[in-house]
Amino acid sequence: MTETEPEQDAAVPLYLKVAAALRGDLADRRIAPGTRLPSERSLAHRYHVNRQTVRSALHLLREERLVVTDRRGTFAAGSEHEPRVPALTARRQLFPGGADAAEALVRASLTWEAPPAGLVGRLGVVPGEPTLVHRHVVLSPGGIPMQRSVSWFSRAALAEIPQLARYRRTRGSSTLQPDLRLLYHWMHQAGLRLTRRESIAVPPSAMAGVGGGAPRLAVHRVVCDQHGHALEITDIDCAAQGASWTYEFSG
Repeated sequence: MTETEPEQDAAVPLYLKVAAALRGDLADRRIAPGTRLPSERSLAHRYHVNRQTVRSALHLLREERLVVTDRRGTFAAGSEHEPRVPALTARRQLFPGGADAAEALVRASLTWEAPPAGLVGRLGVVPGEPTLVHRHVVLSPGGIPMQRSVSWFSRAALAEIPQLARYRRTRGSSTLQPDLRLLYHWMHQAGLRLTRRESIAVPPSAMAGVGGGAPRLAVHRVVCDQHGHALEITDIDCAAQGASWTYEFSG
């Protein structure tokens, strides 16, 4: 967001970019604890955004307890306010593979595709109708895939969650490296109360030791709203010996 910072993916919401830049300044103590942050007007000018975008970024940082606001302005949190866990990890339920995946080498994309026939009814679409699909791969330092996942979003999710609905603009093309880590936070912001059901299995090929590969785990996740409507259906494939898969969630 600064003049020296590389250009980021245009699909990432501006307020998340601003929050990430400020979070980095806070983490590196370029903004010391207890120091007052620049005014909204100054931040808007610095990052070339409007003041509402700055307010949204500061709201996110307040929720993460990285800054505090009073009648005097917004200040970097002191030790008594600092979060007990890193931002976007245990304080927030991460999509789709847990805190370890968020810090690992990740490749992700968004496309519009017709879901498999077996998911059509659950997603609330008609056969052949495309919906938003998120693909996510976690790589080892050597570039070996440790975890793959594919998530299908329902018609209800696109209707109820503004941050997902805006991806309709990418219809017909791939959106590289989308940042959906706050997906479950967005769902809560939309007033949705979530339930999650997961099935964990060892694929037959893993049990048979096909190709002599490492054991693998398959996870099938369905997230529903308070009305029982499916919002997200995700299939995750993990290398059981090569990756840890952590997911903490409560509605």
